[in-house]
Amino acid sequence: MTRTIGINGMMCPHCEKAVKKALEAVDGVASAAPSHEQKNAVLELTKEVSEDALRGAVEEAGYEYLG
Repeated sequence: MTRTIGINGMMCPHCEKAVKKALEAVDGVASAAPSHEQKNAVLELTKEVSEDALRGAVEEAGYEYLG
């Protein structure tokens, strides 16, 4: 299943890489494709992932989770 989340604070490809790594470490996230231009990330999920888990990963990477 695919899910798109909003993320604020990414400014460049390096930021995207940090967010990608953080999100892909979350259990249930098969892949993440962040875009600093779109201010979001498109996730491919293998199972339902809680909002709190996604928020925690994004915020731990240093960015603002917009949901």
